[in-house]
Amino acid sequence: MKGNNKRPIYAVTTWVRRQPPKMKAFLALLSAIAALVFLRMVVNDHDNLFVAAEAVHALGISLLIYKLTKDKTCAGLSLKSQELTALFLAVRLYCSFVMEYDIHTILDLATLVTTLWVIYMIRFKLKSTYMDDKDNLAIYLVVAPCAVVSFFIHPTTRNSIVNRILWAFCVYLEAVSVLPQLRVMQNTKIVEPITAHYVFALGVARFLSCAHWVLQVIDTRGRLLVVLGYGLWPSMVLISEIVQTFILADFCYYYVKSIIGGQLVVRLPSGVV
Repeated sequence: MKGNNKRPIYAVTTWVRRQPPKMKAFLALLSAIAALVFLRMVVNDHDNLFVAAEAVHALGISLLIYKLTKDKTCAGLSLKSQELTALFLAVRLYCSFVMEYDIHTILDLATLVTTLWVIYMIRFKLKSTYMDDKDNLAIYLVVAPCAVVSFFIHPTTRNSIVNRILWAFCVYLEAVSVLPQLRVMQNTKIVEPITAHYVFALGVARFLSCAHWVLQVIDTRGRLLVVLGYGLWPSMVLISEIVQTFILADFCYYYVKSIIGGQLVVRLPSGVV
């Protein structure tokens, strides 16, 4: 019976794998729309999606803490992604304190503290297991474009220009902070279970955050974009949320495929992520 239950799923995954890239992109978009419709039907307060995103992110970090303390290894993890995460969280915390202090500020503070602990463990306690040669995406290639774009495209609120630029910077940096981690996985091709669970949790968290914004825009019939300001900034916020979701979509597909196939280790073919 167990084998028979897997056959339809295997047939579907095999069919999807054989499709051309354009068809795969269309199927991914269709799946995302279906998921958004489902969330809109079952979640009454869409602000809960943002809290859920933070909770899933915290769950992912908890898995990292387990890996670092139990297995005593940081193999497969990107120190640079953790440092970028700490950077955008620190900037967002500052902006939250001076612009809009709320429950999200407390959640960000807790996430920042645990992320700093992960960085400490990788840099000092478990340095011998860190794959420095695989974590080879230069940080400036991620940070510099975000800084340049934030200087020209930022909120049009009444806050000081520095705070507005910093807020835009953390939005853009969050969208691409996972790129060094994807580079590590691209270089190794094999992702061990806990790291795979962590990255998948990031993907789910990013999708929930994106769903929160998209559904808010739909529910307000676009008025939310007006509240955010004028010019390119409202569109860039939405684009950033979408980018950080789809940037992990490919990995999430292979993660689910591996789980369905009963494989603990995620194996990535050439060209993925």
